[in-house]
Amino acid sequence: MATKNHNLSDYDINSVPDAKGMRVGIVVSEWNDNITGALLDGAKKTLMKHGVADSDIMVETVPGSFELVMGAQLMVKTDVDAVIAIGCVIRGDTPHFDYICEGTTYGLARLNATQSKPVIYGLITTNNMQQALDRCGGKMGNKGDECAVAAIKMIALSRRLSK
Repeated sequence: MATKNHNLSDYDINSVPDAKGMRVGIVVSEWNDNITGALLDGAKKTLMKHGVADSDIMVETVPGSFELVMGAQLMVKTDVDAVIAIGCVIRGDTPHFDYICEGTTYGLARLNATQSKPVIYGLITTNNMQQALDRCGGKMGNKGDECAVAAIKMIALSRRLSK
């Protein structure tokens, strides 16, 4: 979703189901940790705000965004109800940005489509550091908040449809 006119932290609180008893795994990239740390903080705060206990949030780190796919694949096999993959890739002077973004996006999408648990896409891909800062708690809100809300809603949907 384009964020030009949308704050990532704005949502209808009444549209979010009670998350008490939900277990959420978060795989977070160590690369650009000033950004991914803020995204992680936003996700955890939002999950807890809606009832997820701190002890029901499992956090694991991976070296970079490309490794989010393997981290999410491993985490989805645990007793979590959903996995949030958090990373940040900032465009540089080489095509490396394109390969990492495409590979990570494809891998996470594949996991989301083939696993029985939701895998939430929390990779921000920006042209510069300012855009990343704007999306991890700056003027565009925090993508971590958005990912947490998506995880709660997808867990609730999965539970409703699997009854």
